Amino acid sequence: MPKFAANLSTMFNEVPFPQRFAAAARAGFRAVEFLFPYEHGAAEVAGWLRENRLENVLFNLPPGDWAGGERGLAALPGREADFRASVDRALDYALALGTRRLHAMAGVLVVEAQRDYRAACRETYFDNLRYAARELAKHDRTLLIEPINGRDMPGYFLNSQADAHTVRDLVGEPNLKVQMDFYHAQIVEGDLATTFRKHFAGIGHVQVASVPSRHEPDDGEVNYRYLFRLLDELGYDGWVGCEYRPRGRTEDGLGWLQAATR
Repeated sequence: MPKFAANLSTMFNEVPFPQRFAAAARAGFRAVEFLFPYEHGAAEVAGWLRENRLENVLFNLPPGDWAGGERGLAALPGREADFRASVDRALDYALALGTRRLHAMAGVLVVEAQRDYRAACRETYFDNLRYAARELAKHDRTLLIEPINGRDMPGYFLNSQADAHTVRDLVGEPNLKVQMDFYHAQIVEGDLATTFRKHFAGIGHVQVASVPSRHEPDDGEVNYRYLFRLLDELGYDGWVGCEYRPRGRTEDGLGWLQAATR
């Protein structure tokens, strides 16, 4: 079965962030991901990983003013200098933590309805992704982009797997891949198995959660047992990030993981 990584931004929230590493290890995880590590020093986070024999498989570039509603900078005209600074900061952490994949959030559009503004966002997005991919390539890192559904994040620039893979093709950098979160993909497009097969070569990371509740992947409208078998069938050798919100205490909801890995 696939390899599963606990998302420490959404799981094990019963304890403070530094203690979630040990909690994930005790629960049987060998890898973790998280949204942002920047509230803690890179050496601290690296120590928590090392102490618990965990691999960090993914985190995001700094997203701008998260508290103020920003959700990434990559597609925002006029924020190019901030975006480049975010690449530098994320790389510093990635090198310290041994992280191989970094996700650049596109951002929420300020004036989504204006066609000229959207065109400027698209041009900015392409330029920023080329810059980031080339910087990451110097350190043998992979840059990820992720479509996010507009119900959870209204106005987000990138919504569908189809659009994300078009962006990947047009940007043309070999270390640019697409993150396929089955939760977002089901809400936006559905047809998950066919979409995964079609874009398999360009997918660099997978995430899971139930739909529509975004809880453990053991209920709702998505048949994850089938999808996990599909990942094996196609030879997917990456990690599957568990970016879900537990229904209760995290450890009490891990029956799905035990069943999936038996």
